[in-house]
Amino acid sequence: MANDASTVFDLVILGGGSGGYAAALRGAQLGLDVALIEKNKVGGTCLHVGCIPTKALLHAGEIADQARESEQFGVKATFEGIDMPAVQKYKDEVISGLYKGLQGLIASRKVTYIEGEGRLSSPTSVDVNGQRIQGRHVLLATGSVPKSLPGLEIDGNRIISSDHALTLDRVPQSAIILGGGVIGVEFASAWKSFGTDVTVVEGLKHLVPVEDENSSKLLERAFRKRGIKFNLGTFFEKAEYTQDGVRVTLADGKTFEAEVLLVAIGRGPVSAGLGYEEQGVAMDRGYVLVDEYMQTNVPTISAVGDLVPTLQLAHVGFAEGILVAERLAGIKTVPIDYDGVPRVTYCHPEVASVGITEAKAKEIYGADKVVALKYNLAGNGKSKILKTAGEIKLVQVKDGAVVGVHMVGDRMGEQVGEAQLIYNWEALPAEVAQLIHAHPTQNEALGEAHLALAGKPLHSHD
Repeated sequence: MANDASTVFDLVILGGGSGGYAAALRGAQLGLDVALIEKNKVGGTCLHVGCIPTKALLHAGEIADQARESEQFGVKATFEGIDMPAVQKYKDEVISGLYKGLQGLIASRKVTYIEGEGRLSSPTSVDVNGQRIQGRHVLLATGSVPKSLPGLEIDGNRIISSDHALTLDRVPQSAIILGGGVIGVEFASAWKSFGTDVTVVEGLKHLVPVEDENSSKLLERAFRKRGIKFNLGTFFEKAEYTQDGVRVTLADGKTFEAEVLLVAIGRGPVSAGLGYEEQGVAMDRGYVLVDEYMQTNVPTISAVGDLVPTLQLAHVGFAEGILVAERLAGIKTVPIDYDGVPRVTYCHPEVASVGITEAKAKEIYGADKVVALKYNLAGNGKSKILKTAGEIKLVQVKDGAVVGVHMVGDRMGEQVGEAQLIYNWEALPAEVAQLIHAHPTQNEALGEAHLALAGKPLHSHD
């Protein structure tokens, strides 16, 4: 392996998660000589302790719900329970297959892969395994870890993080989930499907608080129907062990008890002790600061992914890594429009969106310049067949483009691709209304919503 001081790579990447490995693959494809340094397993949070394993658990939960509810479709089935070791085996097989494929991709692109804990040692080098890896440019992509609160110690026993929750060998009888964002509601959904008595505690006034308020309210309604409890608008104060589990006390004195407490208040950047500040890299609360081209204040250093204060999504990491690789290869790049990034929360029902909320649109354009339309999935044939409820909400600048698409319902994450095109291509409702959507599909609901917004509704009321 050419990794001694006599070799100077075009690009040295510290961190092999979504942003790091995307930059490595694209950089090598463009002819750059790339070294990729990872202390654990290539694929990072998303593949090993994030997107992929969580969605595997959610799918197992969906199968459990389908078995319980099969008679409403005329199918007689018996639900006998959750075999958690078998669920873990299924989840691990999914991860293993993707991991092997990714390792093969990196090898095939001739990326120099170095396993070890790296540290930035100069604006153009990373030290790892007692050696100094030199590069013309360094990309920092060291990712994130689950966060906690002052005085709340995650012990991996009764007070756990999402990392621990993904490897449980049992189904908890009861659980308190601290945090009603994406991670919190996804675990609430999966555990409820497994049979856990779940309570979500969220300090802000809604679940998934960064989404359009209508989407939050629809999810809350669906969670109530499923028997998922939640407490909104009061912040956490303390947690303590009881004889059999954990007691959580809120700022108003209200208490909750359960077998486990899952701390799901988000993820914080991995940057401490890695030499970033010593090399003059501008930081804020542990995040590396970058410009719109992912460039730090040090000309030879860029940063991407959860390490920078942008959306913590794997596909954002991919895009940022690709942007850096292309910029270094001399290709003209375009900054990422983060509003135009599709966002999906994979609970039951799913919450998907792209663009801005109605509240944000009114703030930007003025309340009198914003039009919002809701299309209820009750009018969509395929959604009726699936027995899912929800809505598609469109936010439009009056007489102009659609600037927000917000969807709640099973499988709505599969519809966000077209929604992304509508937003990013600044489509007018009448232009989308001209497109013929297949019937019966849930995708058709997007077409129907735009027909209604264009003033010619078909399967919906004026």
